[in-house]
Amino acid sequence: MSVDHLEETNQHTINSLKTSNTIATLLPSCSFYLGIPFADAKGLITENVPVALASDYNPGSTPSGNMNFVVSLGCIKLKMQPEQAINAATLNGAAAMEISSEYGSISIGKKANLFITKPMPSMAYLPYSFGETQVETIILNGEIYNG
Repeated sequence: MSVDHLEETNQHTINSLKTSNTIATLLPSCSFYLGIPFADAKGLITENVPVALASDYNPGSTPSGNMNFVVSLGCIKLKMQPEQAINAATLNGAAAMEISSEYGSISIGKKANLFITKPMPSMAYLPYSFGETQVETIILNGEIYNG
């Protein structure tokens, strides 16, 4: 369903994935933490390979589960558009885990897991404000948490 740790992607990797139904799961915070190359997200997206973003949250390669930072790195280091990075972290992330019928987007019948931000000038502002939280309210399984 997905292939992970594509930090050092090349044209051969992209060619292999563009003829498959596999989701390319990129881990930019792993590249950041370990000081290794970042994946070629733009090359994958150009070839219509579905891309997911994940944190690889573990003490050895990424001791952070901060998905806002992951999305920010998607824009800053992987050169993704904000909409692409947010889609990769939500709907495509759920698809990579085979749970997109219940999670990953706001739709009738799906779990109500989402967050509401403070007022922002545009959606593009979210990944570029990684040093501060923009989240005002979190909704998990329909329950509201104000933070």
